Amino acid sequence: MAVSPQQPIELHYWPTPNGWKISIMLEECGLPYSVVAVNIGKGDQFSPEFLAISPNNKMPAIVDPDGPGGEPISVFESGAILQYLGRKTGLFYPADERARVQVDEWLFWQMAGFGPMLGQTHHFRIYAPEKVPYAIDRYTNETNRLYGVLNKRLADREFVAGEYSIADMAILGWAKMWDRQGQDIAEFPHVKRWLDTLLARPAVQRGLAVHADQRSSNDLKDPAVQAILFGQRAR
Repeated sequence: MAVSPQQPIELHYWPTPNGWKISIMLEECGLPYSVVAVNIGKGDQFSPEFLAISPNNKMPAIVDPDGPGGEPISVFESGAILQYLGRKTGLFYPADERARVQVDEWLFWQMAGFGPMLGQTHHFRIYAPEKVPYAIDRYTNETNRLYGVLNKRLADREFVAGEYSIADMAILGWAKMWDRQGQDIAEFPHVKRWLDTLLARPAVQRGLAVHADQRSSNDLKDPAVQAILFGQRAR
C-alpha cells in the first residue's frame, strides 16, 4: 500500500527521459505531488532557488516536506530520487538484499551507460550543428550494443530485475525513443515486448503525460537554446 505524506512532494521537472523516471515513480506509488517546471531550454536550472536543491544544475529534483524524522529533505539525481522514494514507500525497491542488488545493478547500468550513451546519440544524430560521422557511428553503435544487452537480459524474464521496479522505470524513458537513436526495435523483440508492457501501465501513461504539451516548447536546434543546453561552462 502506498504511503502518503501530509503534504505533496515538490517535483522539479521537465518532460525528458530523466524527468519521466520520477513522475512515473510518483504515479506508481500513488504519492501526491506538485510540479515545479524547470524549463531547461530557458535556463531555469541555473536559478539560485533550483541550485539550492540541485547543485549540479540538472533536473529532476524533489523536495519532500515529510522526510526522515518528519523534517523536509531535498534529493537530486534521478537514481537517488528513485531509491529514496522506494525506501520511503516500500514499493518497487525490494528490501531483500539479493533482490535489491539486482535492481541497483540495472539502475546503475542505466545511470552510467544507457542514459549517457543514448543522450550522446541524440546529440550527434539530431542536434549537433555539424554532422560528425565518427561520433554518430561511435554512439549509434554503442547504443545498439546496449540494446542488445537489454534484449538478452529480457529474453527469459518479464522485467529487468525480477519484479517490476525502479530499474524498469529508469530505463523506459530512454528506451521508448529508440527510433531517434537509429535503432530498429524489431532487432530487439524482448525489449519491444517489455516496452509494450510498461507503456500499457496506467501510471506510466500518467507519468509520461505530465507537462507533455511543453516538450516541444523549446526548439533544440535554436542556437540560443543550444547555447544554454550544450554550451554550459563552470560558473
